[in-house]
Amino acid sequence: MHRHRELCERAVDPLEIAAGLEAHGLTDRTATRFRHRDVFSLAEEMYARRAREVEPAPQAAPAERSGARAGWAVLAVLPGVLCAATLTGLRFTEGQAHLAVAAAGILAVALGLRAALRHGPLSTAHRSTNGTRAWTCWLIAYALFGDGLLSGALAGGPDDPWPAATAPVLALTLSCAPAAWCAHLFMARARRGLAASRGLEEFAVSVRPLLLGVFALFLCALGTLLALCGAALDEPPAYAGAIALGALLLLARLLATRGFTHAPAVVLGTAGAAEATATATVFAGRLPGCSFLGTPVETVAYAWGPGAVPALVCGAGALVLLIHATRTLTRASAHAAPDGTP
Repeated sequence: MHRHRELCERAVDPLEIAAGLEAHGLTDRTATRFRHRDVFSLAEEMYARRAREVEPAPQAAPAERSGARAGWAVLAVLPGVLCAATLTGLRFTEGQAHLAVAAAGILAVALGLRAALRHGPLSTAHRSTNGTRAWTCWLIAYALFGDGLLSGALAGGPDDPWPAATAPVLALTLSCAPAAWCAHLFMARARRGLAASRGLEEFAVSVRPLLLGVFALFLCALGTLLALCGAALDEPPAYAGAIALGALLLLARLLATRGFTHAPAVVLGTAGAAEATATATVFAGRLPGCSFLGTPVETVAYAWGPGAVPALVCGAGALVLLIHATRTLTRASAHAAPDGTP
């Protein structure tokens, strides 16, 4: 009680104390030292014995919550709108005006993404490192130019400027809106389950299918956006690579919003480095006696196309983060403390 006094004073129910104890590393085995069968039983006694000194904070008015929700919903749509406007401008410009529109559009989309990620369910109090931001930008840039560059390299070039894959990038920017709503749905339902659960294991069992369902819902939304963008721009939608990248970025952001930043940083860096290495090995294979370096990438690209490289890399990274998320985001301690998200 003395060691966890602050936790007991601010707790509004026993499960919040149990979540805090879990976050500090206490297990059911530790609870048996205090003659309790599990952590939740110990938390119930601590909740019953604590002396309340702090009144619970007043809840925000419904009107304010609705206004905040409308605010982040508009910001979540902004990156996709700016990207669509940029692509429209590029279709009707040439020469220096074309370059100016491209530069202004990239800056506008970057600022829109920054605003969308700083407010609402996708926001986080834990700042991303420069390395994480750099690798994320690299992954998006590869989605735009990587397949064209790799195709040219495999053909012996590139001799001419390679085409950009605008449909996947447009779909990914438009998917910021469903990503924000999926994150909001997951957090709201998880907190509701936190209030209704009577134990840590019961909460984990109820949240795990919720996480998987929200993840599947986002993938369906992204797949639909890819089909629409491909038809609108008359380009191949590159389903495999774009869906794998979208899944990777969503899981990385969900983990970061709950304070789990290390695993996303490592996986994003590894995926970005793997894509860069794959392209570099094709060029390195042209050196005398080094043809073996490009053999793995060439084998994959000739069998399934250049888009298989980012699909395999980002898909593997997304799978790792999904397994990690099912273990971390299903803990009560990941949802007990309010983060300010509407």
